[in-house]
Amino acid sequence: MSFTSHPDLSGKVALVTGSSRGIGAATCRALAANGVRVAVNGRDVAAVDRVVSEITEAGGTALATVGDVTDAATVHRIREDVERALGPIDILAPFAGGQGRPVPTADLGADQWRATIESDLTSVFLAVREVLPGMIDRRAGVIITMSSTAGRLAGLASIAYASAKAGVVMFSKHLASEVGRHGIRVNCLAPSAVLNDRMHANMTEQQFAEMVQHFPLGRIGRPEDIAEAVLYLSSDAASWITGATLDLTGGRVIV
Repeated sequence: MSFTSHPDLSGKVALVTGSSRGIGAATCRALAANGVRVAVNGRDVAAVDRVVSEITEAGGTALATVGDVTDAATVHRIREDVERALGPIDILAPFAGGQGRPVPTADLGADQWRATIESDLTSVFLAVREVLPGMIDRRAGVIITMSSTAGRLAGLASIAYASAKAGVVMFSKHLASEVGRHGIRVNCLAPSAVLNDRMHANMTEQQFAEMVQHFPLGRIGRPEDIAEAVLYLSSDAASWITGATLDLTGGRVIV
């Protein structure tokens, strides 16, 4: 798939956590297609290498940065590796997470609660804390976080996931207010249902048809839809946008 062109992005460096597949992988491909040097992150070595290979074979520049971004020492090592290989990070997209499986609150264990908060909220904080000092020094940078419809409206996701994703929204607003004076923009994406491998494997055509009926635009999202939003918010076209949460939901969420 071809992506929209934003020439001002060419030559920049991006770190996208949780980017070995799905939305994160599409975001890496979109950025690389615009001349961004991209660091691809995940815990699955083979999956990360596949994304890196796709980008390099298409003429882009990509670096594999394998590691668990809920661990502060690992995040520090990743940031050092990226800066050594690609240069200072201009665009940070801390997208790792996704433990949204429905679980009744009465059945949710304390360990599962903590694991979800760690993967979907703490990982964002650790990545931002690691990259932010350099952006402040350079007085420039773009941070794009990943929330979810679950963080905007009560629904079927577990209360831990919903709480974490709602936390990402406020984290982003607070951060945008704090660092705007340093020339850093912070915005948040909140997608609804987006096609992924799990859906393809576990849903029937009838289930897909029933799901689509909930979306005014008549389809569910594609990873590329989210990647296009990242391109826009990363570019100079969005130079006066910060502290916003963009609901990417095909009209399912209208706030």
